[in-house]
Amino acid sequence: MFAKTEGILLWDRSPLLWLKMERYNVGPGIDLVQQKGSLVPKLITVHHPEQTMQQAQEYVKTYILLPSGLLGLVSVVGAVGGLGYQWLATDSYTWDTFYQSSGLFMSGVGLGAAQTLYQRYLLREFPEVLAARMKEGLSRQRGKLKKRAEATTIEHPGRQFVPLAYMFGVLFLIGGTVAATVYGRVGMVPAILMPWAGFYWARLFLWRRVINVAK
Repeated sequence: MFAKTEGILLWDRSPLLWLKMERYNVGPGIDLVQQKGSLVPKLITVHHPEQTMQQAQEYVKTYILLPSGLLGLVSVVGAVGGLGYQWLATDSYTWDTFYQSSGLFMSGVGLGAAQTLYQRYLLREFPEVLAARMKEGLSRQRGKLKKRAEATTIEHPGRQFVPLAYMFGVLFLIGGTVAATVYGRVGMVPAILMPWAGFYWARLFLWRRVINVAK
C-alpha cells in the first residue's frame, strides 16, 4: 500500500465543485490522487525545486561542460601546435607573436567568462527552463518529442539585447583573428584557434566551480 501523505482539495471544473481528495506517494516526483469514496485514482506529476535544479545541472553538464572540455582541448592543442611550428620551422615567431597570441587568448577568456556569468544567472533564476531543455533533449534522442515544453521561454530585463551581444562577441573574436593574421605576427591556425581555446576553457573553469559546489 502507498503511504497517505495528506488530504487535499482540488477544483473539478466539470461539475464546478470542490472535491475532497487524498494524496498517496507513489515515487519520486509522482503522487497518486484519489477522490474520497472513489475507486478510480489519478496519477499526477509533482514538480519539486530540488529535482528541477538537478535536471538543470544535468543540462549544464551535458550541453555546456562536456562540449567545452572537448572543444577547448582541441583548440589548445591546435593553437599551441601552430605556434610551436611557427617558432621552430619559420623565422616569423617574435615577441610580438607571443603578445598578440596572448591577447587573442585573453579576448576569448573575457567572452567566455561573460557568457558563463549570464548562463549562471539563468541557472539561478530560471532553472525550470534549463530542466525543460534537458527533458526535450532526452525526448528528442528517444524520438518521443511530440511538442515543445511549456517552460522554455526566458523573460528578463534586457533579454532582447542578448542575441546582439552574442553577435558582437563573435564578430570581436573574428576581427581579432583577422587583425593578428593580416597585420600581426601570428600564423593563421593559432590565430583562429587561440581565441576559442580561451573561450571554452573559461566556460569550463567557471562552470566546474558552480557544479562542484552544488553537489
